[in-house]
Parts: sequence; C-alpha cells; structure tokens
Amino acid sequence: MKRMSANAKTASLAALLAVAMVGLGFAAVPLYNLFCRVTGFGGTTQRFDPVAAAAEPKILSDTISVRFDANVSPKLPWKFYPEHPTDTVSIGARDMAIFIAENKSPHEVVGTASFNVTPDAAGKYFTKIQCFCFTQQTLKPGEQMRMPVLFFVDPKIKDDPDARDIEEITLSYTFHPVDGDKNAS
Repeated sequence: MKRMSANAKTASLAALLAVAMVGLGFAAVPLYNLFCRVTGFGGTTQRFDPVAAAAEPKILSDTISVRFDANVSPKLPWKFYPEHPTDTVSIGARDMAIFIAENKSPHEVVGTASFNVTPDAAGKYFTKIQCFCFTQQTLKPGEQMRMPVLFFVDPKIKDDPDARDIEEITLSYTFHPVDGDKNAS
C-alpha cells in the first residue's frame, strides 16, 4: 500500500511539473517581450506613451547620428530601402524617417517587418511613436509604398553611463513574407 501511495505521489508531482512547464511555455513569450521593453534588451525600442508625451519635451543641444538599415528576406520579392540612410537628430526631438518598399513580382505580396536597434544599450532610449513594423503590408505588382517611422531618442540616454557616449544608433528593419502568402517565393 505504501508503494502505491509513493507511486501516486510521484505521478502527481510529475503531472504538476508537466502542467507548470506548459504554463511557463505559454507565458515565456509575453514575459520575455515585457522584459525586453522594460530593459531595452537586445535593442528593443520603447513604445510611445502619449500621456508622458503631453509634458513639454526636453530637447538637448546634443545630437546623435541615426543610421537606417533595410533588409528583405530572400523569400520576399521586394526592394526595400531607407529614403535617407542616415540622419543627425537632436536628442529629445521628434524626427521622421521614410522607408520605401517596392513589390518586384507580378503578384500581390504581403509582408511584415521586424526591427532592432544597435547598440543594445540604446534600445531603451529609442522610442518609436509610429511605425509600420509588425503590421502586414500588402503591395500590388510593381507597387511602391513610402512608410514613415516617427521616433525620438530619450534625453535620459545622457544619464546612463553605459549609453551616454553612444554616437550612432542603427535602426534596422527586415521584411519577411507573411506565413501563408503563396505569392512570396
């Protein structure tokens, strides 16, 4: 009888552990995203907070160079590039970059962009106000689309000993075909 109860206890613990691991598996992605947004880990940018933006922005006389990088998955028949590859911006001031995408195929194609910021330490100070990333973009054959990105570099970057000497930030986008789009090759 003791043997059965020990086996039952072990089976219950194993089942509980399996359920906990499945739960952690589902929670891992949102928790990781939250961690990245809060810390800027991996070059994750900050999201625009309209309530905080209502306060008078602090614009510094310091400037920083922002480089714009554009990439396309080999499976997406698009041309994608920044209108201007670099810009010098005042820290704290809002700025805009334009990216251009063009469908080079004879079919309508749907793509979506992912992004990152380097160096990683700059991620938590780079705030995108408006962006085309993670939104499906549909381009007809030969169609060209101009896509703006509104952003600013938070003046708090100058208070961070790990980031205050950064002279250039790179905002990089990569367009991928949307899963299931049979026209992407």
